[in-house]
Amino acid sequence: MVYNEKEEQIIERYRQDEKLMILVYAQWCVNHDLDPEKLYERAYPGQRKNETLQEVLERTVPKQESEKIDDQTVIQALQAFGNDDLAFAVQEQIDVRKRGYG
Repeated sequence: MVYNEKEEQIIERYRQDEKLMILVYAQWCVNHDLDPEKLYERAYPGQRKNETLQEVLERTVPKQESEKIDDQTVIQALQAFGNDDLAFAVQEQIDVRKRGYG
């Protein structure tokens, strides 16, 4: 019984960490005037809507109220959870933004 409780705690912690990663991604998008759902869809075409992303979007704040989120923090968080395609799409947006400022 203790083993199952420990497994459940580990799974729950992973889910919480995953939600935090998604929140960081979504807030980063808001901060850069990007639609998190559209960018997600571009990275994962044909997949059904990400319910966790939709849930987390309710927790984002306007960019004026948000702390700055470093570009590499978002990339690393996405990669840590195996979202390499989304990390690539985010990097493309970073590159576009940087070219626009150049």
